[in-house]
Amino acid sequence: MDDRMRILIVDDAATVRLYHRKILGDAGWHTDEAVNGVEALERVHAQADDANYDLYVVDINMPKLDGYGFVRELRRLAPRHQAPVLMVSTEAQVHDARAALDAGANSYLVKPARPEELVVSAALLLGDAATAAAAAARHAAGEPT
Repeated sequence: MDDRMRILIVDDAATVRLYHRKILGDAGWHTDEAVNGVEALERVHAQADDANYDLYVVDINMPKLDGYGFVRELRRLAPRHQAPVLMVSTEAQVHDARAALDAGANSYLVKPARPEELVVSAALLLGDAATAAAAAARHAAGEPT
């Protein structure tokens, strides 16, 4: 089994999933995708015992089950499915971030998230200090993340 950290990207927009997959994959993490909260929950339930997700990157506005609903359902699952949730949404008001945190998210970014912002946020939530430091150093030097 691949020992890289695993991230589930949950967004109904294919272009956003591609953007996040490219940035997070380039940082060295394995990514999977789901188009809405229902499909994301199916992916979570289908995981092998030794292949749990390490982070969820979740949009808010999606058909079938939105990001808030996904996170609330996720937080009701067994401990092995619990991992940090980074909400990334076009909703930019303070009450939107508060609602995400109230639903069980750990952090909140407004779309479009800059690559360095996405990588550093993900790395911090994953406890990957080396990747966070490297991304911050590249950003400070004006290099692409």
